[in-house]
Amino acid sequence: MKISEYASCDAVGLAELIARGEVTTAEVADAAARAVEAVNPRINAVVETWPAEDDPAPGSAPLAGVPFLVKDLGVAMAGKRSELGSRLAEGLVAAEDSFLMRRFRRAGLVTIGRTTTPEMAYSTTTEPVFSGATRNPWALDRSAGGSSGGSGAAVAAGIVPIAHATDAAGSIRVPASCTGVFGLKPTRGRVSHGPGADEIFNGLAVQGSVSRTVRDSAVLLDLIEGPEPGDPYCAARPERPYATEVQVDPGKLRVAVLRQPWGGRQPTGPVSAALSDTVRLLESLGHEVEEVPLELGVSWEEFVLGNARMWTANLTPWIDDVAAATGRPVDSTTLEPVVLASYRYGQRVTAEEFVRALAMRNRVARTFARHFERHDLLLSPTLPEPPVPLGVYGEGAEELDGLGWLDRLLDRSPYTAAANVSGVPSMSVPLAADRGLPIGMQFTAGSGREDLLFRLAGQLERAAPWAHRKPPVWAGDLAPEDASGPAR
Repeated sequence: MKISEYASCDAVGLAELIARGEVTTAEVADAAARAVEAVNPRINAVVETWPAEDDPAPGSAPLAGVPFLVKDLGVAMAGKRSELGSRLAEGLVAAEDSFLMRRFRRAGLVTIGRTTTPEMAYSTTTEPVFSGATRNPWALDRSAGGSSGGSGAAVAAGIVPIAHATDAAGSIRVPASCTGVFGLKPTRGRVSHGPGADEIFNGLAVQGSVSRTVRDSAVLLDLIEGPEPGDPYCAARPERPYATEVQVDPGKLRVAVLRQPWGGRQPTGPVSAALSDTVRLLESLGHEVEEVPLELGVSWEEFVLGNARMWTANLTPWIDDVAAATGRPVDSTTLEPVVLASYRYGQRVTAEEFVRALAMRNRVARTFARHFERHDLLLSPTLPEPPVPLGVYGEGAEELDGLGWLDRLLDRSPYTAAANVSGVPSMSVPLAADRGLPIGMQFTAGSGREDLLFRLAGQLERAAPWAHRKPPVWAGDLAPEDASGPAR
């Protein structure tokens, strides 16, 4: 199978080719391996690869034979390393599959490796000391976003059609926006974190994926959603498959527009123009759109402080556990300055401060719920600016404490974290670009309403398709003689 043929297919398309016998699983896996070899040296999105397993899921599995990458964090694969983008965790090997990994296997996905992440997923750019910066396939001097930056870059460059991702403050949607792919953050409790955790970062974090087509994300969410034994809570099960919703007309939707983000940072001119274009597109599709002030429920300062306390209070014991497992010290030889500073900040968070942070989470969640009494969806840019140059996040970061670092992250990504705090589903759709740099538009729905997001996403994909847009670093652009040759 030529790499150009392989890269032109989405996951559903590849599975259909395999099911019809037009290509074999081995041929597809070989094409994926050659795609990694072709583009990963330029973008550094994949930290490790391994041969396809000898015992894949039955051919009747929905995504049987489709190459897949997991993020180097958030999912455990028995016998494989999970190093969290950190020198502290180097060499850690998972003893057993997590529930999510078991579902990936049952889906038929062939996991061929793991993608880069910032250290402990503690950034919205992927530039860890451990594995080096991940570069954006659209512009190699630009960030691919984070913390699922490796997954976003790998999908955008054609290495795999879909990849695992996680999101605690925008880590699915930020890289989706930066790399021009589709990314949907599910509702809190939609996908299990078990058995190793009941919830991650007090319910702020969720499991999901990034993909080039809407139907791929829908099909995979159908296969991984639902509770597992011992889960602390779960989202209401969908009435019908999300894959079906992609083809359903959403009807006339009431859409509220948030142009000016909480916190004061202004969207750049190109992002504001892209938002206006999206409003016109929605209106042309028959939706009712209005720009209205949307309350957060707390002041921005309280929002940042509460997030910093929740994040660091969770980060500190996590780091202690990793250090105990590896026998390494928690210091500047094992952790980057901002993560070490956040660890120390977390050590000082009191029980009262932590409980007050949870109260902040409640107020934001209640406020957001009221928004969906008046509107079906909230629209905003995913990010206030196109992908930033590599190194921007780190300027002067060694001087920041844990609160200062969270303030910087949320200032760079002010639109995304509220959906994590409130627990509602939210997606980034690749509807725009500025001078070749992708710009994502974010749509947020009420709790449990992924169905509504998928309906609109399918409509937008049909009205303003993006799959034909390819970045300069694209696996499918290999010369024909290279594309059909053996893996080296």
